Amino acid sequence: MMSSPLHRTRYTWVEYLALEASSNVKHEYLDGQIYAMAGGTPEHASLAAAVIGLLFPQLRGSPCRAHDADLRVRVPKTGLATYPDVTIVCGPSQRDPEDDNAVTNPTLIVEVLSQSTEDYDRGDKFEHYKGLSSLSEYVLVSHRERKVEVWARDPEGTWTCNTARSGEVARLASIGARLEVESCTTLRPNRRVEWRGARTDGYYRLG
Repeated sequence: MMSSPLHRTRYTWVEYLALEASSNVKHEYLDGQIYAMAGGTPEHASLAAAVIGLLFPQLRGSPCRAHDADLRVRVPKTGLATYPDVTIVCGPSQRDPEDDNAVTNPTLIVEVLSQSTEDYDRGDKFEHYKGLSSLSEYVLVSHRERKVEVWARDPEGTWTCNTARSGEVARLASIGARLEVESCTTLRPNRRVEWRGARTDGYYRLG
């Protein structure tokens, strides 16, 4: 858990960028608040790496590129800045006018669920992502079972979910790729991890 040296209620975007430039911990930014993102488990990192590894060769030669959790994504409509586990950008990346290191036009986002962030990834975070006009698919990789959920937006803006389970294939139409559930999910014995902080979604507010 990271705490703020300054006990303030709101931070400017410039202050957030300064913190990110000097910190080895990633943070989210929303409505003047800075949240230290909870560190992932080895299993979580392994799942995210597996997804990247499966998608990378499929995207070779296409206009789409895969990025890991080092890429910052900003939602101009809501102001959220965050680091998805996997981000696919098709075509030239569009940068945030206030942050050349943040993209605003992902085509597909993947989040690997965890005990501490699942509710957030399924709920509020998804609602923020829906504000990205470029986003066509949102993929959730389960940490508890062999399951991949693909949320797709149709031309009318309606989101529908297709779920692939053990032995099945999740099709990612927006990027012309697929994820074999057996290949991108790894089950490990569950270990209970409790995070303590200002929020119950795996993030901690500074200040």
